[in-house]
Amino acid sequence: MRRAIVLAACAAVTAALAAPAQAGPSSNTTQGRTSEYVVLYKDGVSLAKAHSAVAAAGGTIVKENPAIGLATVRSANTAFLTDAREQSAVDGVARNRAVGEAPKVQRAAAAKAQAVEKEGRSGTRTAGASHSSSAEPLADRQWDMKLIHATTGGSYKKEPGDHRVLVGVIDTGIDGTHPDIAPNFDRALSRNFTTDIPVDADGTEVDGPCEHPSCVDPVDEDDNEHGTHVASTIASPLNGLGIAGVAPNVTLVNVRAGQDSGYFFLQPVVDALTYSADHGIDVVNMSFYTDPWLFNCVNNPADSPEYQAEQRTVIQASERALAYAHRHGVTLVSAAGNGATDYTKTIIDASSPDYVATPGEAPYQRTIPPSCVSEPSEGKNVLAISALGISTRKSYYSDYGNGYVAVSAPGGDSYDTPDGKADVTKAILAAYPKSLAEQRGELNPDGTPNVPYVVRSCKGSTCGYYQYLQGTSMASPHATGVVALIVSKYGRPDRVHGGLTLSPDRVKSILEGTATEHACPTPRAYTYTRYVLQSDGTYQKVTATHTCEGGKGRNGFYGHGIIDALGAVSH
Repeated sequence: MRRAIVLAACAAVTAALAAPAQAGPSSNTTQGRTSEYVVLYKDGVSLAKAHSAVAAAGGTIVKENPAIGLATVRSANTAFLTDAREQSAVDGVARNRAVGEAPKVQRAAAAKAQAVEKEGRSGTRTAGASHSSSAEPLADRQWDMKLIHATTGGSYKKEPGDHRVLVGVIDTGIDGTHPDIAPNFDRALSRNFTTDIPVDADGTEVDGPCEHPSCVDPVDEDDNEHGTHVASTIASPLNGLGIAGVAPNVTLVNVRAGQDSGYFFLQPVVDALTYSADHGIDVVNMSFYTDPWLFNCVNNPADSPEYQAEQRTVIQASERALAYAHRHGVTLVSAAGNGATDYTKTIIDASSPDYVATPGEAPYQRTIPPSCVSEPSEGKNVLAISALGISTRKSYYSDYGNGYVAVSAPGGDSYDTPDGKADVTKAILAAYPKSLAEQRGELNPDGTPNVPYVVRSCKGSTCGYYQYLQGTSMASPHATGVVALIVSKYGRPDRVHGGLTLSPDRVKSILEGTATEHACPTPRAYTYTRYVLQSDGTYQKVTATHTCEGGKGRNGFYGHGIIDALGAVSH
């Protein structure tokens, strides 16, 4: 049971610093193998005192974010957690483990079908220039854009976006070389805050062997696919190739915090947020699951004191970074999650912790009350987006909750069909790195796709690849795109960073105020019936019932309503 989350904007570049060596760990501690930790300084404490505290506990700072007061620390002191927490300059300490994960992609299962290839129209695209009003070659497959009126006859005509508006994608990376992303991709402003991790504490593969000597991927590379799909949904241009995103004229910035494997660690997430805030990024999309704790609880009796302290640190550091970003004008958008659960109710979680930070760690069962927090989707000032299928029903996998969901958006639902059997075209189509399609054997020798979920579009000798995926990770970038249109339409000149800016609170008001209200289904307890294809060719019937609470103006399935790109720029 996991939740997808969309990261939104932030501030201050990470500084790699060496800790002072004037102090050491207490004499009653022992030295073991070197481990990594994250240390959260007391709010307002001087860096000098914080550095002394880390050194006194036997730690060496590897990376530091002064804006938030968070550092990644290495130590061979086996009592580092205890020694560091005793320091008056320290607010929290945790083992350095993944705090999030990009959802495993949900390629809509379907009966074998012939892959589709379409030839594009001629035309050119210059960054910042006005786009053609003609539909893109694959526009007929973009039911999602039609649903929110992001079309040539809708929002594209009235406001296609302004290239001065910066959209940060906090994800697994962006394939900036993809021909349907490159025209809007800002490589110079993009950053990668991650370093590849070959294996975890048990020796199990995480990212696998490093592709580059530094173990740091270039800012225009995505070895996962997730971030590229998200970026394309937001801002693929109107260039006569493939698809168009919600805001086809805005600028994409890769603010990478996710590993190749999809894991997100606390320091890169915080660094991505603060960097975004400090560099004038207007909105950030956060489409990743909260891990290793699906929910962070400060005093769950099922957790050890160490685990409780760890989760408190994650909450405190995340909230500081989110507040910093919001304060600096970044609108924060997050996926609601794919756990098919009501966030406002007590549930059972048997999946945490799901990342091995020390040898032998394993998930265990916990009762999770609503007081526990899923970061960043439940963070303060974060807009959580639920997912819809083609019929506008809430997607069968989407998390929900009255007061939790801000608005809803197309995320795909392959089972939203008359017979309840999967149809791949009911998912969301967006850009796919060609390198991954080749590695996975999804292309024929002539370059045409050989699987039903991959599509190719060509304009002359230039071809782009696209794939169908579904999830709240696909819903949140639709909302992020509408936010970018809102800033394009109503923003004012940003005297600090250049470009445009608009208060996140004003953006929220317009986004929610122009959404199309949608009442709960009748009956409110809606039963999903799916017929899932088995390996032997038979179908298994699967049912689940989700209950929608609230009125037409705001409820647990749709929040304030379904986003409307045209309505938002006609406000």
